[in-house]
Amino acid sequence: MKLKKSLLLQSCLVLTVSLFFVSCKKSRDYKSSSRATGWSMNSKEGGFQYDRKTEEQETGPGLVFIEGGTFTMGRVQDDPMHDWNNSPNQQHVQSFYMDETEVTNVMYLEYLDWLKKVFPPSEENFRRIYEGALLDTLVWRNRLGYNEVMTNNYLRHPAYADYPVVGVSWIQAVEFSNWRTDRVNEMVLENEGITVRGARYDVSSGSTFNTETYLNAPNLTYGGNDSITRGGKRSEGIAKQSKDSTNLYIQRKDGLLLPSYRLPTEAEWEYAALGLVGLRNYNVYKGRKKYPWDGQYTRSGSRKSRGDQLANFKQGDGDYGGIAGWSDDGADITAEVKSYAPNDYGLYDMAGNVAEWVADVYRPIVDDEFNDFNYYRGNVYSKNAIDEEGKVKIVTADSIVYDTLSNGKIIARNLPGEILQVPVDDNETYLRTNFSDSDNRDYRDGDKRSTRYYQSFGDEEEEEVDESKRMYNSPKHRVSADSTGKIDRSFDKSGSRTTLINNEVRVYKGGSWKDRDYWLDPAQRRYFPEDMATDYIGFRCAMSRVGSKAKEGKRPRN
Repeated sequence: MKLKKSLLLQSCLVLTVSLFFVSCKKSRDYKSSSRATGWSMNSKEGGFQYDRKTEEQETGPGLVFIEGGTFTMGRVQDDPMHDWNNSPNQQHVQSFYMDETEVTNVMYLEYLDWLKKVFPPSEENFRRIYEGALLDTLVWRNRLGYNEVMTNNYLRHPAYADYPVVGVSWIQAVEFSNWRTDRVNEMVLENEGITVRGARYDVSSGSTFNTETYLNAPNLTYGGNDSITRGGKRSEGIAKQSKDSTNLYIQRKDGLLLPSYRLPTEAEWEYAALGLVGLRNYNVYKGRKKYPWDGQYTRSGSRKSRGDQLANFKQGDGDYGGIAGWSDDGADITAEVKSYAPNDYGLYDMAGNVAEWVADVYRPIVDDEFNDFNYYRGNVYSKNAIDEEGKVKIVTADSIVYDTLSNGKIIARNLPGEILQVPVDDNETYLRTNFSDSDNRDYRDGDKRSTRYYQSFGDEEEEEVDESKRMYNSPKHRVSADSTGKIDRSFDKSGSRTTLINNEVRVYKGGSWKDRDYWLDPAQRRYFPEDMATDYIGFRCAMSRVGSKAKEGKRPRN
């Protein structure tokens, strides 16, 4: 009897082990063979090469994961300005990443240092690149105030190294984000053994790394120096195994390179600032929040820190920090990042310290009737410029595109090593239902069709719009340069202008060190010209999430 039981147990054990190995083999076969054709994937003999090892997006330097969801955008408890520009509307935001803190002075100084080394301002060709990136330190000056200590020291003195950067325009914030993308991905390739170790430190104006250039024309990266682009140890192994030249470089399908750093959209910023994850109860939010923290007050109610201010803001006329000592909020201008507790997403200073640029073009109305998913106004679609040989056009030192802003400042819209961008045309828009032209900033609010003077039956002629009949009839300041480079500024003195809103004003969110507490509400919104800067607006970067909505699977809640 005992022998029979023993044999039965042994048989069951053998069967279990066999099933385990069969299931493992099936699992391995499933991942190594195509579900479409049954062909082996990543076969040494050839065929389709596809790396499934990199499945989860890595979190980029400085970022915090924000799981997306639905929320009520624009809900404010106070509207003292009576702007009526934040009517509540339901929006859904995809998961994304956001900087833990605002971009600091030392982070921006690293950017300036890189530009100065790679594009020396002593060379006339590159002088405007560096000058266009320099911050406006004069924003600290006031007609009836003595603030020269900030004018001279705030950006560069080490005492302010970890303070949020200010004096930065929206355009400069975008350019910093683009630079940051390239530097991070350059380091990723080096760490993975694809490029030569240390190559990122030894670059010149003609041998820079750009992410989009690497993905579209990798042999043109680092000025076409393939000994750098494919000089890493891992590249040598890839070259031995691969019979296809397209596999000699890392591609999007390899999942190694990170998506772009960028400014967050207004919806993303507001969603992240609210930190509603702390109020979530099953599939609803169990309360309302006036600020990024719990409660209706700006002072802490916890036992250990009772009475302490929870953010850096202006408490009243002539009161930027409180009475010196116990009740002081610790800052009269900006404060060092992480001086106050984070919200439920782990984000610092989403209220107070500095207000922050977001990506959106400002309009008083958020058009949720047209779209309630990843809402954003400001899309200007472009594509890679292609030359006569069918190859992408790379910007060189002689083909940098400069732009003269409304304030006369000249900036570089692209840098050597990047792919030249041109607007999309009929090839991309013909018979599409989702967009019909490249510039969509005006769509459904501000374009010709939005005005009360619009008549559809004459649209084929595309008659020139009478500027006085536009919905947003803002001032038109003219700036031009003559052959000698002298700037000619023409200020719009028209008395018929009715608004300051146009396609070059951007939204900024959150209160700052010089704002009263009602601006700390994440739903409050204001706007400012994209080419101007102040002493109270900074920024932080965001990054899109690719793949799954959540980092961890949902668990049963019962």
